Amino acid sequence: MEAMEELSQLSESIRQAASLLADDDPSDDTAPRRPSTFLNAVVLGNVGSGKSAVLNSLIGHPVLPTGENGATRAPIVVDLQREPGLSTKSIVLQIDSKSQQVSASALRHSLQDRLSKSVSGRGRSDEILLKLRTSTAPPLKLIDLPGLDQRAVDDSMINDYAGHNDAILLVVIPAVQAAEVASSRAIRLAKDIDPDGSRTIGILSKIDQADGDAKTIACVQALLLNKGPKNLPDIEWVALVGQSVAIASAQSGSVGSENSLETAWQAEAETLKSILTGAPHSKLGRVSLVSTIAKQIRKRMKVRLPNLLTGLQGKSQMVQAELARLGESMVQSPEGTRAVALELCREFEDKFLAHITSGEGSGWKIVASFEGKFPDRIKQLPLDRHFDLNNVKRIVLEADGYQPYLISPEKGLRSLIKIVLDMAKEPSRLCVDEVHRVLLDIVNASANATPGLGRYPPFKREVVAIASNALDSFKSDAKKMVVALVDMERAFVPAQHFIRLVQRRMERQRREDEMKNRPSKKGQESEQSVTNRASSPQTKSEQAGGSSKPTKEKPSPDKDTKEGPNLQVAGPAGEITAGYLLKKSAKTNGWSRRWFVLNEKSGKLGYTKKQEERHFRGVITLEECNLEEVDEEEPSKSLKDSKKANGPEKGPSLVFKITNRVAYKTVLKAHSAVVLKAESTADKVEWVNKIKAVIQSKGGSFKAANTEGGPLKQSQTDSSTDAMIRRPADPEEELRWMSQEVRGYVEAVLNSLAANVPKVCVLYSFI
Repeated sequence: MEAMEELSQLSESIRQAASLLADDDPSDDTAPRRPSTFLNAVVLGNVGSGKSAVLNSLIGHPVLPTGENGATRAPIVVDLQREPGLSTKSIVLQIDSKSQQVSASALRHSLQDRLSKSVSGRGRSDEILLKLRTSTAPPLKLIDLPGLDQRAVDDSMINDYAGHNDAILLVVIPAVQAAEVASSRAIRLAKDIDPDGSRTIGILSKIDQADGDAKTIACVQALLLNKGPKNLPDIEWVALVGQSVAIASAQSGSVGSENSLETAWQAEAETLKSILTGAPHSKLGRVSLVSTIAKQIRKRMKVRLPNLLTGLQGKSQMVQAELARLGESMVQSPEGTRAVALELCREFEDKFLAHITSGEGSGWKIVASFEGKFPDRIKQLPLDRHFDLNNVKRIVLEADGYQPYLISPEKGLRSLIKIVLDMAKEPSRLCVDEVHRVLLDIVNASANATPGLGRYPPFKREVVAIASNALDSFKSDAKKMVVALVDMERAFVPAQHFIRLVQRRMERQRREDEMKNRPSKKGQESEQSVTNRASSPQTKSEQAGGSSKPTKEKPSPDKDTKEGPNLQVAGPAGEITAGYLLKKSAKTNGWSRRWFVLNEKSGKLGYTKKQEERHFRGVITLEECNLEEVDEEEPSKSLKDSKKANGPEKGPSLVFKITNRVAYKTVLKAHSAVVLKAESTADKVEWVNKIKAVIQSKGGSFKAANTEGGPLKQSQTDSSTDAMIRRPADPEEELRWMSQEVRGYVEAVLNSLAANVPKVCVLYSFI
C-alpha cells in the first residue's frame, strides 16, 4: 500500500510537468487541470465474470452490487482516496464539498436502485460517480463497465474509458473459462487497445468454484506461469477468490476485529495456495493484485518519463536562453526584477493600445456601442408618449403659478423637460457598462497576446487583476460623470427658450392675420413689388416700367449693375433661378463668391464653388427657414474716412440672412444661419422676392431691414401686436405648438448627450 502512495505522488508530479509543457500554470487552482490517467483501472469482462467482486476486493468493502445476471448495467466510476486515520469499517462518501459516513450495505442498495432505473446505460450520460475515502483501498480510480456481452456496451463506451494510453486494463476471466481464454472478447479488446500488453493485467476469478476440476486447475496454473496459448498476449496474471470481502465482512460482524480484512486476505492466499499448488505465490490473492497494479503503473511511468524529461529540458533551455537575452544581471537583483516587470508592462500596454486603435480583437465593439447601440437607445426613448397633447395638458395644469389658483405653463414645461431628459440616464449607464465589458475582454486578450507575460503566469495574473480593478474604478467614475452630465442638462433650461415661445406665437398670429387680410396672390405680389421699389433704389429701366428680371434689363451706368443679365432663369415655368452670391464664412468672417441655384418647386437652395460643378456643396431646405434682411456692416476706419470726406451716405444693404425657425436647429451643415450678399441691388431684390415667396408659402416669416419707412412699419407692427395680444388664443392649439417647440429643444439636448457621453467614456477609460 505504501508503494501505491508513492506512485500517487509521482503521478501528481508528472501531471504538473505535463501542464508546464503545455504552458499551463500548475499553481493556478482556478485553471482547469489536465487529468492524469496513470491511476485509472478499467475492468473488462463478460456478464457474471466477477468484475464487481474483484473491485469490492480492491476497495475492501462490498459496496458494488454483484450477481450472475449482470448487476452492472451502467458505468460506475469509484474515485478512491486512502485515509489511514479511518477504521477498517468506515466508508466516507463525498458529495461536492460535503462528506457523509455511510455503510457498505446502504451504499450497495442505493446503487442497485439507480442501476434498476437506468434506461440505456450507454455513454457518460448514465455514468455513476462515487468519491469514497477509506483506510483499506489504494488511491485508484476504479471503472466498472457493464458486461461486454450486453447490448449496452459498444466500442465507443470502451474507448471513452479504456482508450487513455495510461489507464490500467483489468481483464477478468472466470476460472472455469481458463481453457478458452484465447477466444475471450475481453482479451481481444485488451489486445487491440494495448498491443504490447504493458498496461494489461489478467485476473482469474472464482478459483474456489473450480476446485476439484483438474483440467481447469492445470489451465489456470499454466496461465499463471506464462505458459498459455501462443496467440495469447504476454500479460501478467493474478488469481483471486471472489468472495473474500464478503467473508471478511462476516468475520468482522462476528468477531469485531479491526484486522479482519487482513485476516481474510491471508486466508484467501492460503486457500489459493492449497488449490494451485504449482502456481507462484506472488500471483495469488488480493495483496498480489495490488502489487501487480503498482508494478504496471510504474512501467507506464517509466515509458512516459523520457519524453517528459526531454520536454522539460527543452523548456529549461528556452528559459535559460530568454534569461540570457534579457541579461542575467537584470534578474539577479531587485532593480533587475523591476526592470523586467516594467518591460513586460510596456509590452502589455502596446498590445492593449493596438487592440483599441486598430480595432483588433474586440476593439470594434467600442465604436459600435458609441455610434450604433447608444444613439439607437436614445432615439428609442418614448418621446411620443411624453409629448402627447393630453400628457402635456396634464403637466401644465398641475404646475402652480405665483398664486395657488393660477397655472404656470413655463413651470410645467420645465418639469416635462426634466422628466424626459432623466430617461437618458439609463442608456448612458448601459453605454458605460458595455464599454467596460469590452475593455475587460481586451485586457485578457492583450495579456494572452503578450509573449513576455506568458513566461511569468503569476505576474500575468497580477497585471490582469490590476488592470481590471482600474477599469472598475474608471467605470464608477464614468457613470457618475454621465449622470452629472444629464443632471446638468436637466437643471439648466435657458429662459431665452421660453421667451422665444412668445415671440414665435406673435409671429404666427401676424402671419395668420396677413393671410386673412391678403386680397389675392396677384395683389400681394404687386404690393410687395411696390414696397421693394420704395425701399431700394432702382435702375432707370425699372423706373420706366421695364421688366423686373435682370436678364431683360438694359445696361445702366449705375455702379452696382453689370452688363448683361446677372441671374439666369430656367424650367418650364421659370421656377429655377441661378446666379452668383457672396457667402459669408463663419470661420474667417470673409466673403466667398459662390454659384447659387434656387428651385422654387422643391423649395431647395443649393450652391457650388464654380458654375461648371454638377454636385452641390450644400443645400438649404427653405420650408424650415425664415428670411431676414440685415444691415451691411462697415469697418470703423472706412466709416471715419467717409465722415471726414463728407461723402455720400451708404446705399441700401445688399445682405440678407436665412435662419431656421427652431432656434436649436441648423440651416446648413453645422451653421445656425447663412448670411448672403448680392452683387447688386437688382440681384438682391430678385433673390429676396423669390426666396421669400418660397418661405412664406411654407409658413415661414420675412423680416425687412430698417429703412426710412421704419417708424410707420413699426407703428403698424405695434398695433398688430396689441391686437394679437388682445385676441384670445385657442388653449389646445397653444399647448400643441408649445409641445412641439419643447420637443425640438429636448431632441437637440439628447443629440448633444449622444455626442458627449462617448467622450466621457473615453476620458474615464484611458486616463
